Amino acid sequence: MTASSTSLRTLLLGNRFRRGLLKTIYIYSALFVYAVLFLLPFYWMLNTSLKEPLRVFQIPPDWYPNPVVFRNYLDAWVNERTDIAAEIPVYNYAKNTVIITVNGVIATTFSSALIAYAFARMDFPGKQAMFLGVISTLMIPFTVLMVPQFILWKNLNWLDTFLPLMVPYWFGSAWNVFLLRQFFMTIPLEYDESARIDGATHWTIFSRLIVPLSKPALGAIGVLAFVFFWNDFLGPLIILSKPQNFTLTMYLANFSVAFVRTTPWHLYMAASLTIISPCLILFFFSQRAFIQGITITDFKR
Repeated sequence: MTASSTSLRTLLLGNRFRRGLLKTIYIYSALFVYAVLFLLPFYWMLNTSLKEPLRVFQIPPDWYPNPVVFRNYLDAWVNERTDIAAEIPVYNYAKNTVIITVNGVIATTFSSALIAYAFARMDFPGKQAMFLGVISTLMIPFTVLMVPQFILWKNLNWLDTFLPLMVPYWFGSAWNVFLLRQFFMTIPLEYDESARIDGATHWTIFSRLIVPLSKPALGAIGVLAFVFFWNDFLGPLIILSKPQNFTLTMYLANFSVAFVRTTPWHLYMAASLTIISPCLILFFFSQRAFIQGITITDFKR
């Protein structure tokens, strides 16, 4: 009887182990395929950026550059462009992009955190209605707002300046407000009550209690904001018209029309990888905090 029970238990454990092993193999296989499909365009960009011009459209294609031409990354910025944007130093586009991005990250993170704190930790008449009003703006597509915003900036004489790309974000972002509010609501209210007993004001509670406890969520918001502002193309395209005010994305967009004969795709890919490299580097070094900030923000109090 004991031997039979032991054999049955061993059989069940073996079946459970095999099912778990097959499930693990299936999950990792699916993730591997997804990772290959995700990384393949980036590899092809890198491959093309290191090729000679005549090898870009070679059939069959080369899966690795031979020879490797690192000079493409220099020629992508010092080249034979014929448009007026080529007369502006490249660092000027980088400077404009950095100014807009730094302001956007600071503005949207700080203002969204303040608004989220009010919705999560303060009681005032109409709070829920105001919060629903903020969230409802997420349903309005940007294309609907393009013309009204353009008219507004024109009446304010803000066209062809950085102000329309900087000032509005000091009033918060609906998605960031929602995300931070949900995170703030997971922090026990007892912390606030203990701080008020010690005479803390709302600003003290926010700056010395809520912000330190919310670093993962704030970090995630900062990373998302950096990627958005660094890669923003439609906003600068609508507002900016003078080449000296262009950003890196606008400089890159002119590649297809800025050369005398044809688009140099090897230079195009080199410039594209150079522009997106800050986003890749930032995510690489902050991925743990970013993922923690996203996953820890649940939807319960």
